[in-house]
Amino acid sequence: MKDCFDLLFIFLKLGVLTFGGGYAMIPVVERELIKKKNWTDMDEVMNYYTIAQVTPGIIAVNLSTFIGYKRKGPLGGFLATVGFVLPGIVFITIIAVCLSNFADLPAVQHAFAGIRVAVGALILDTVIKMAKGVFKNRKALIIYGIVFVLSFVWSVSPVLLVIASGLAGLLVFRPKKAEPPVETEGESK
Repeated sequence: MKDCFDLLFIFLKLGVLTFGGGYAMIPVVERELIKKKNWTDMDEVMNYYTIAQVTPGIIAVNLSTFIGYKRKGPLGGFLATVGFVLPGIVFITIIAVCLSNFADLPAVQHAFAGIRVAVGALILDTVIKMAKGVFKNRKALIIYGIVFVLSFVWSVSPVLLVIASGLAGLLVFRPKKAEPPVETEGESK
């Protein structure tokens, strides 16, 4: 039972500390779940992010659900999800009630401008960390280059790019079959 409360509390904390969406939360996930709790590692988090991107829903919520499920099964997935979304629901409700009264104030507009810059920095930090984890070999760089060109130059659908990249990964990164041993002259079975 203590583990369940710990799981709920950690994801409540992540929900309070995370601003700017799924990618902006990677530094907080790294600090809280990888370094402090040792519940996962960065490769596994990147795998969860990959899955979360191609499944419906919010990346940060999906990540919370995956990690909670890994820790404590369906109950853990539920507790981690509730823990993560509850602070956001409370904050959004408070902001929605108050913002209409203060949105036009210059101080509020300037604060939002500052927050956007901070979120941009957190996302850039995340992109750099993801790049270090993804670009481990030349094959990954080639897939990245092709996807980047197809996306940036020809605006190919992200859905098609993700599916094609998954298929490319299956072909390019699968282990090679071991060659059968070669019989030499004079050997008997």
